[in-house]
Amino acid sequence: QVQLVESGGGSVQPGESLRLSCAASGRALSDNTMGWFRQAPGKEREFVAAINYINKVDYGDTVKGRFTVSRDNAKNTINLQMNSLEPEDTAVYFCAADGARFGPPTRLKNAYDYWGQGTQVTVSS
Repeated sequence: QVQLVESGGGSVQPGESLRLSCAASGRALSDNTMGWFRQAPGKEREFVAAINYINKVDYGDTVKGRFTVSRDNAKNTINLQMNSLEPEDTAVYFCAADGARFGPPTRLKNAYDYWGQGTQVTVSS
């Protein structure tokens, strides 16, 4: 069984940066698409970024140009570098993995089979 554990969340001021990490265990996920989603209170879970097995990436429109997703297959982890953070980025951030191999970087929540517990990111002055 795949387990995903996020880390790196916290509280920052607008304009600052944070780096989230997601460590996978249970099986190697180098052939699988992995993604980041976020959910603010009272809102739907929203796509943030995804990266597939050949490092093709996709970003949500609200984070494009500010966030960067990357993967380290040797460590079975993915990272999300978040720059120029805004109060609107405040949310719980979830890591997810697609159980199928060799797929595209998808925005669809239903394409992901495994989810982490989430890590809180708060951006406030």
